Amino acid sequence: MDLNALADFNLVATQGGFGRASRAGRRSKATLSRRVAELEEQLGVRLIERHAKGLELTDAGRQLLARTEGPMQEVSEAFAAAMDGGERVRGVLRIAAPLLFSQLAMGRLCAEFHQRHPEVTLDVVAEDRVVDLVEERFDVAIRPNPRMDSALVGRRFATDRLVIVASPDIPKPPPSTAPVSVPAVITTGREGDEWTSADGLTVLPQPVLRLSSMWMARDAVVAGAGVGLLPQSLVRGALARGELVLWGEVPGREVELWVLHTSRRLASPKVKAFVEFLVGFHADGVLSPAG
Repeated sequence: MDLNALADFNLVATQGGFGRASRAGRRSKATLSRRVAELEEQLGVRLIERHAKGLELTDAGRQLLARTEGPMQEVSEAFAAAMDGGERVRGVLRIAAPLLFSQLAMGRLCAEFHQRHPEVTLDVVAEDRVVDLVEERFDVAIRPNPRMDSALVGRRFATDRLVIVASPDIPKPPPSTAPVSVPAVITTGREGDEWTSADGLTVLPQPVLRLSSMWMARDAVVAGAGVGLLPQSLVRGALARGELVLWGEVPGREVELWVLHTSRRLASPKVKAFVEFLVGFHADGVLSPAG
């Protein structure tokens, strides 16, 4: 396989045409067209359909681009690092992160990382789903309590825990051997559970609100709607201001936050720098507090 031909195909595909690719890569259109044709002949499939109005990738072309764009970028960065005489941290870093963590911390983290590494452009997608790093061309993913995956490696950088909290207007019941029914603000997926704190208080939540966002749930609990089971990082500020009262930590429900990347033998300098940054930023292993 001719890597130069593959690189030229990626250039044409990402630029959307031979003319733009020629200007971006400072290569002649004839050379690019020849290289792509040679690659198609080697693979035995059509990668690009040429039309009078431009070009369009075939299904095979789209699959090849999805599989090779990230690795080819890493190869390019490796060559650039070698020419620089070291591992220069630069390029676009695509990050997938869960919504709550993004709202809590990613803005501040991104700003500080960019100050340290100004040649890196951060592209963060915040949503609560498990992305495919290879297929969707992400460099790293931040995940809570991730499942074991042989295709990914990474490091745990912080731990959060769930706590029972309520407005000061709701009196805290004494420890009891029997569950105590209380009005509760429930987040999606947490219905039907008893909440037992480390000091022996067992709460049987009676839902008065069902909310899909933990931020909404925190605000509702602060407003006195009911008791909540929420991440400590989300309520630490409200506890410090006296807007909420801690009823107890719930053991066995810790949330481990991991930063993951593909398990290729060599991670790119930008990925290694971001992993080290996250781990160093949370040196005490505790997720930074929210306001």
